Amino acid sequence: SRGAMRRLVEVEDRIDCVDGDIRDPKAVLNAAAGCDSLIHLAYLNGTEFFYSKPELVLEIGVKGMMNTLEAAMHYGIREFVLASSSEVYQTPPVIPTPETVPLIVPDISNPRYSYGGGKIISELLAVNYGRRFFERMLIFRPHNVYGPDMGWEHVIPQMVLRAKKAVEESAGDEVDFAIQGDGQETRAFIYIDDFIDGIMRVIEAGAHNEIYHVGTDREARIIDLAAQIVQRFGRRPHFRHLPLTAGSTPRRCPDITKLRALGFDPRTTLAEGLDRVVPWYRDNAHLCPSTSFNL
Repeated sequence: SRGAMRRLVEVEDRIDCVDGDIRDPKAVLNAAAGCDSLIHLAYLNGTEFFYSKPELVLEIGVKGMMNTLEAAMHYGIREFVLASSSEVYQTPPVIPTPETVPLIVPDISNPRYSYGGGKIISELLAVNYGRRFFERMLIFRPHNVYGPDMGWEHVIPQMVLRAKKAVEESAGDEVDFAIQGDGQETRAFIYIDDFIDGIMRVIEAGAHNEIYHVGTDREARIIDLAAQIVQRFGRRPHFRHLPLTAGSTPRRCPDITKLRALGFDPRTTLAEGLDRVVPWYRDNAHLCPSTSFNL
């Protein structure tokens, strides 16, 4: 749904690329033939889709999980790796947040929780099928991953595009820039290279039926993130504060003790990551889709 073959140019001669729909059991069965391990990352991501397409988010989440599990069992694939999400625990009771916190859907009427709800179902299926049908069932929860060419529906790409537009429309040193809330909300952003290192350590050394938080424990305020992005355009932000979207999490920062025990150590600072990401989204703004895709 959001893929682009240009991202695979460097490895296309070393992979078999199968075009199919995760909701189609036959397509998934065909793709899994001959595999030793199944790594399930297919989902509908991007916060704006949680609100605009909640039924599709759940359909892809639940059908996709069942189809991949059944394909693995059909072929006797004994290793299954599930990409879950920090959204499964929503507003955490403790920061940094360990893997053992309760998983909740705070308000079933809020479409935002379609995403977290689908991931909770996926984790339940993984753990319980893992007991009986798999030698290695691994779950990892990404936490605010960012990097060049990683979609347009997340906070950093959207801030870059808004900063670009604000700079183009203003000649002064200071530009008007809107953020939700007072900006004291926090996230812990992990750069894509560190994230890949983290999930590879889970795949290579993680324990059966265990869950691992993959992220960084360096918390950043949203107002500081916005300021750093605008400053990379050579301007200063004048912040305009908007109401927080219902269901937004005030703070998020994972406890990565379990992942560190596997040898993980995130190396890229937020400043270093933004130095790479902001220019990419600024210079490739023309690639941003003008409308949402249809499925």
